[in-house]
Amino acid sequence: MPAPNRSSVRYIVLFAAAVCLVCALLVSGAVVLLRDRQAQNQKVDRLTRVLEVAGLLKDGEQVDQKEVLARFDKHVRPKVISLESGDEAENIDPFTYDQRRAMQDDKTSRPAPPNEARVFRLPKHGLLYQVVEDEKVQKLVLPIQGYGLWSTMYGYIALEEDAQTVAGITFYEHGETPGLGGEIENPRWQSTWKGRKVYDGEGEVKLRVQKGSAEGNPHKIEAISGATITSRGVSNTIALWLGPEGFGKYLDVYRSKRIGHD
Repeated sequence: MPAPNRSSVRYIVLFAAAVCLVCALLVSGAVVLLRDRQAQNQKVDRLTRVLEVAGLLKDGEQVDQKEVLARFDKHVRPKVISLESGDEAENIDPFTYDQRRAMQDDKTSRPAPPNEARVFRLPKHGLLYQVVEDEKVQKLVLPIQGYGLWSTMYGYIALEEDAQTVAGITFYEHGETPGLGGEIENPRWQSTWKGRKVYDGEGEVKLRVQKGSAEGNPHKIEAISGATITSRGVSNTIALWLGPEGFGKYLDVYRSKRIGHD
């Protein structure tokens, strides 16, 4: 049998096709084999952000997945609540509920009212986290998302037990400009949120990011220099998710129960 002509067009095309097919199979196999591990890594990363914003991980502290899960199980109690009523949804497992996925499904979401955060659908149920100590709620961690300059920004905001005072804020996913809007990840800027107040005496969301100094104003955060639109997007995000269309009704129910227990 004569040896193939390796310089022929036919041989080159067939050889290239075979290489592409083998590479495609290898990549596809890797994706399938690593899918569960990637999903687990994403889950642990989000749980880590919850621990960080709740103050259960110190700045710069490095812990492995096992420790993240252990601290989460010990100190954090996830809850699924109805955004419409503010009551807990007892028939939905908070450990498997995916709020972002629910927002993409017509059966588990609803059209959002006009809002400047550019969120077009809201989930019927929200996932939040109660930070507990000796069965008493110490903090609440709420997921937030809204559009900045270039992207949807995903993060968490933590409130103290009064459901009014900010304990921390973090963003774990966005596509904002590095060095400008991307500074929403800067721990120094995030630290300026601590101690700020979300609502005024009438229960309206007044927490805002503004240009210029915010010193002495309990409801204002100084904007990121050179990132006006991203800063405005953060304000719009807070207004939506801590307002009546977001977690506002749950926070009302929580505060009323807390006052009753006091």
